[in-house]
Order: sequence, then C-alpha cells, then structure tokens
Amino acid sequence: MAKKLYIAATGQHKGKTTCTLGLAAAIKKRGVNVGYCKPVGQTHLMVRGVMTDKDAVLFEGVLGFEVQPEIHSPVVVASGLTAEYIEDTSNFDFESKIKLAAESLEKEHELIIYEGTGHAGVGSVIDLSNAQVAKLLDAEVILIIGGGIGRAYDRLNLNLSLFREQGVRVKGVILNKVHVDKLDHVKYHMEKILREKGIPLLGILPFDRKLSFPLMGTVKKSIKGLVILNSHKLYNQVEEILAGSFFEINEFTYFRNMLLIVNQNNFKKAIDKIKYHAEKRGLKESPISGVILTGDGRKVSEDNDIESSLPYLIEHEIPLLATALETYDTVVTISRIEVKINTKTPWKVARAIQLIEENVDVSDLVA
Repeated sequence: MAKKLYIAATGQHKGKTTCTLGLAAAIKKRGVNVGYCKPVGQTHLMVRGVMTDKDAVLFEGVLGFEVQPEIHSPVVVASGLTAEYIEDTSNFDFESKIKLAAESLEKEHELIIYEGTGHAGVGSVIDLSNAQVAKLLDAEVILIIGGGIGRAYDRLNLNLSLFREQGVRVKGVILNKVHVDKLDHVKYHMEKILREKGIPLLGILPFDRKLSFPLMGTVKKSIKGLVILNSHKLYNQVEEILAGSFFEINEFTYFRNMLLIVNQNNFKKAIDKIKYHAEKRGLKESPISGVILTGDGRKVSEDNDIESSLPYLIEHEIPLLATALETYDTVVTISRIEVKINTKTPWKVARAIQLIEENVDVSDLVA
C-alpha cells in the first residue's frame, strides 16, 4: 500500500506550496516513486478544457507527470460553487471524486503527497476541510507553520484541534520563514513545545529573501497597471524599490532588479540619476527591472521630458507601466503583495528544493 502524506499549513502564505515542492523533489531524489494530488483546489487553470488547480500544473514539471485533472486535481472550488453546495448538497459527490483519484494514484506510486489548501478548517463549508480530507485519504499530516514562537504556537494549537477531532495523525511540523538571527532561539523553544505534544520538528527553513521577489507581471496586476512599453519583459523580478526622484543610491543593498516608482514630472530626473550611477559603476546592463509612472502617468505621450528618456527603456528592454495610484499608494500596494511560487518562477522552484534538502531530513518520511 502506498504511503500517504498530507501537507497542510496553519494559514495562508506560510509557504505550503514551497515546502511541498521541496519535499516532493527531495523524496523523489531518494529513488521513491512519488505521486502528487491537490484534492481540493481554488485558483485554477484550464487543462484540455477542464478546470485544474494551478499547483497541479506546477508539480507536473517538477515530478514529470502529465496532468490529468480528475486524478491530480479532482475538486476545484470555482466561483459560485459554495453557494450552490449550500443550496443543495445532493448535486455534489466530492468524496467519490477524491477517492477515485486516490485509488488511481495508489496503483502507480509508492508515496503520494497530497497538498492541502490554507489552514485545517478551509473547505469546511462544503464538508471538505483539510482535516476532513486528510481523514478521507487516511493520510498523515505534515504541518507548515510560519516562523516565530508565540503566534506560531497559538495557530498550531488551533489547527491541531481540528485534526485531532478527525482522528488524523500529525506526523511532524516544519517551521518556515524563520529569520536567520533567530534560528537557534526558535528551534530550542519550539522543539521543547512540540516534544511535550509528541510531535517531531522535522526542520526549520530560514527566511529567504529571493522567494519574496515579485515579478513585474504580479506588480502590474496589484496596481491595475497599464503597460506602455516592453510587455514581453513582465517576467522581470523585483528586488528593491526606488520611490520618487530624491532617492540616494547608496541607501540600497543591491544595485540590481530595482523597480522605479515615480510620477511623470520627476521621471526624467530619476532616469538620469540611475544612468549616471550605472555608468559610474561600469554597468553594461541597466539595474532597473521596471518603471511605474504614478498619478496621471497614463498621459505619458503628452510629456516631452518623458519622451526623451524612453530610448533608455527601449534599449534595455525595461517595462514601463502606468497607474492611476499616487506614488505612496503604489509603494504600499506593492509592499503588500504575497508572492506565490509558480511555473513562471523557475529560480524559486530550484531554491525551494534546495531549502528542503538543506534543512529537512526526509528519511523518516519515506521509512
């Protein structure tokens, strides 16, 4: 019989998909035939005309299988489905779909990784909470917790109660996004707490700045931006933000992949300053990954000063976006972006795998 692991988290944005990717790849590297399934998905893509959770498509590339929606993403909670379910539950048979997917996977794989959605209670409204689905699959749970002690423990307790209610065993915990200077402190106290509960601490993953870099395409979506130049470069990543034209270059740790956010009146001044410092440092490539014109930036073609700086953006293929937001509001909006790992960020996939390999011993998971 195939071994079954259910990866859940104590909330959104805890790095569940990142950890699931790393675990799947690390276990596969040990020669284990690993299968994957997202039993209940939310954000979906269309695969051969069928709704499929986007994470199933991501894992297709990592584990090397061809996505079959009915097997790798049997239930997708699309818009309106929750209300329909509440209105008449008899129109739905989610459990049968999940069981059929599980039976198919168990015939083909030694170990199956099921990826949950959100915290333990997500999906309760359609009787498919993570705790309920883990029980249905007879899978052991690995719980991903955001770094820290107090808040992390509080959320751990809340989630454990739901798994306990369903009689589901939590096999271990992974602490994610722990700041490097607090690793030893957090490890000591969380190991002590978990030991008292009889739950192993499987590993602690340090906060990795690279995994928090958004793409210009993600930035565009968050600010409802209009692309003016170089739409083919929306996969550029953003490491730091330059706001306005009065910035000091020396304030920034890195002089690369910088996002310039400026209104059109200060655009030329800001570009000239960047060009000066780039030349001073002997850089052949521009340190700018994108530019956002704020406020009335959509009227870019009416301003001659802006026109005079466009050749620099064209030469270096820098995407230029415009937004109706003012500069401050644009910075705040971008700072609140929760960056997700996906097929368009291969460097993040590679880093996720590396983090698990370096910080989590998967030997107990495959035994």
